[in-house]
Amino acid sequence: MALAQCNTRRHAVRDRALVQFSILAGLRACELAALTVGAVYDDIGAPRTSVLLHRAQTKGNSARRVYFNTELQRLLKQYRSHVADRASDAPLFATRFGTAFSANTMSQLFLDIYHSCGLHGCSSHSGRKTFITRLADKGVAVHLLAALAGHKHISTTQRYISVNEALLTRAVELV
Repeated sequence: MALAQCNTRRHAVRDRALVQFSILAGLRACELAALTVGAVYDDIGAPRTSVLLHRAQTKGNSARRVYFNTELQRLLKQYRSHVADRASDAPLFATRFGTAFSANTMSQLFLDIYHSCGLHGCSSHSGRKTFITRLADKGVAVHLLAALAGHKHISTTQRYISVNEALLTRAVELV
């Protein structure tokens, strides 16, 4: 629903890529805002398989590596034409003025996207929560989820995991 709504927006390509990036990599708004073209694409314009977020770019003030799955790499190949004319230190996701988003303006953009399609209660963290929950649904161990999310404590990660009927049904089948 949110992706379809993005297609109707003024900056459809950027907004759609942001929502997908959020879901496929589980990044926070401040981390998405900090990404640069050169961090995500190599010198010949190919998407990297991962990116190192520096301490200043993360909420927890700890550097971490973020991995890009095949689907996100495919998305980045398509998005490359949208940023091909930008310098390597330019923001991957730019405002209408061509500048980097702040963490706050990035959060506001997510709220606007979700509200415009009637998804109230969603925020910039919704994609991150979806990322963690989907991996948990597929049986990824919580310590791996914590590492992917950049959490120091597993208890933090556990708060992101939505328990649902399908997950419970599959769990009892393991007995």
